Amino acid sequence: MKKIILLITFPILLLSSCSTDLDITSDWKKIYIVYGLLNPNDTVHYFKITKAFLGEGNAIEYASIADSSNFPYKLNVTLEAYDGNELVSSFLCDTITLNDKDSGVFYFPQQRVYTTHADLNVQYRYRLVIRDTVANEEVTAETSLVYPFSIDKPSPPPSRATFDVGKIMATEWISAINGRRYQLLIRFNYYEGPANNPAQKTKKFVDWLVFNKIKSKTDAGGEPMSYGYLGDAFYNNIKANLEVDPTLERVADTVEYIFTVAGEDLNNYMEVTDPSNTIVQEKPIYSNIENGIGLFSTRSDNTVVNKRRLRLSDRSLDELKNGDITGDLF
Repeated sequence: MKKIILLITFPILLLSSCSTDLDITSDWKKIYIVYGLLNPNDTVHYFKITKAFLGEGNAIEYASIADSSNFPYKLNVTLEAYDGNELVSSFLCDTITLNDKDSGVFYFPQQRVYTTHADLNVQYRYRLVIRDTVANEEVTAETSLVYPFSIDKPSPPPSRATFDVGKIMATEWISAINGRRYQLLIRFNYYEGPANNPAQKTKKFVDWLVFNKIKSKTDAGGEPMSYGYLGDAFYNNIKANLEVDPTLERVADTVEYIFTVAGEDLNNYMEVTDPSNTIVQEKPIYSNIENGIGLFSTRSDNTVVNKRRLRLSDRSLDELKNGDITGDLF
């Protein structure tokens, strides 16, 4: 698979005088822009496929118009599964319009994406094939899938989630095959409702991003990994997200440990696009798209296999209800 690193250089021509006129709209070439992530836990998969645009005038105004980056016709898009070099299945993608795109420079909230239904097999390698029958061009990309991985700490039920103030809590796991970068989000679920009417309680949650840049040495899998964090941080995160309200009653429910794993290409893309903390601000562009730019990679999580949804231990529940940090919230 071809890996492309493009370096974006600062336009120093704007800072110097020159008598030669430059026509920035000349020699335009169609550039396919592709983004897609395969999660083996999903059965519906989405791919964003657009094109670069160029025109005279304000580029920001062009970006706010959907037709500037959308193709005026439908592309032929398929997702192919390979066992070694053998094609075992092929899934044709169709277009749909989503209505939840965040605001920004580009058009929103609608966006057109390609989608297909497919049960993925982690033992297969997947190839995205985009055929532009009008321009007689083909764009491709390939990725393997992240395998399931084992979690040693916390243990599965009937073990309890424990967060001791003043102590380091540890989470331990074994790296996944084809996994490279790891994130842990701890979700605290609770019920909230009017203190004078307990029957009206609704379920809510508070998320705590514990880490998101822990990387294994390789993507071969089988590497013991661990991370330690202060138990106080669990209660401080709850305090930062909830307000004291004597008219409300809150009851603790469960704690979920949600691990998310990024494949090698997704990790490379994230490393390249992370904000720079140095005076050097030029950032390269990472792409693994053949005959285009963008990213086609994999990620996975433990929301289906190796779930960790636990009750709070008695001492952690007592700390939540009576401790100095969150005692006035529950």
